[in-house]
Amino acid sequence: MKIADVRKRAFAMPLTSPAFPPGPYRFVNREYLIITYRTDREALEAVIPEPLTFDEPVVKYEFIRMPDSTGFGSYTESGQVIPVTFNGKEGSYTLAMFLNDGPPIYGGRELWGFPKKYAQPTLCVDRDTLVGTLDYGGVRIATGTMGFKHQALDLGPVKAGLEKPNYLLKIIPHVDGSPRILELVDYRLEDVVVKGAWSGPAWRRWYASYSSRAVAIWVRTRSTSAAGAAARSRSSRTGSRPARSRCSGVAIPRPASSGTRSAARVARMSGESS
Repeated sequence: MKIADVRKRAFAMPLTSPAFPPGPYRFVNREYLIITYRTDREALEAVIPEPLTFDEPVVKYEFIRMPDSTGFGSYTESGQVIPVTFNGKEGSYTLAMFLNDGPPIYGGRELWGFPKKYAQPTLCVDRDTLVGTLDYGGVRIATGTMGFKHQALDLGPVKAGLEKPNYLLKIIPHVDGSPRILELVDYRLEDVVVKGAWSGPAWRRWYASYSSRAVAIWVRTRSTSAAGAAARSRSSRTGSRPARSRCSGVAIPRPASSGTRSAARVARMSGESS
């Protein structure tokens, strides 16, 4: 194979059988459960890289269902996102994400620098409760629950929050283990159409594990919040699959999305729990 041919084809590994296709990427019917909690300021200072800063020691723990993603398929992810500020603009820094599907792990790490690892997250509706779990191997790492669609939220602020900058620390090592690429990536969601957002009472519990130490940014207070939303989105970088019902994994049909553009469902919560 000629060098010119290698350069032309080299967007992902392996060269002759890439783990994911080239973009653009669209995500249809995304669903989120996001529980917001306060932690110790020192804990965030130890993990947020310069030049990012933060005002309040707040963490958002996310459970995300991704049933229809271009080239990546159907999967679930879970992890922590921290509200930050960069050059005076509010955004979010992704600290850690855990997924149950290979291609979005490989693509997320290689293309954008998402800090993704393989695990077993779930997000489902169990009767009147939205339930998210994260298992790493045979160990339960996190559990979060929320009352299902208790109060509708104003979609304007939810959409504005989704369109804020998102920051990633992309690390590509050299063969000796030293960082060959070490950069702060700013990525945005585009073409976002919010379909719904709800709040309700929330409950969470984290567990210690060596392999998922990021989750050990512990809750400092007993108050949490959660929010529910829905949107059409496409990710960009600057600088019908069946749904699952109940945690047993029973498949229920989901209507196919209409039109040629994707619609991403997001679930963001905002409520109190004790």
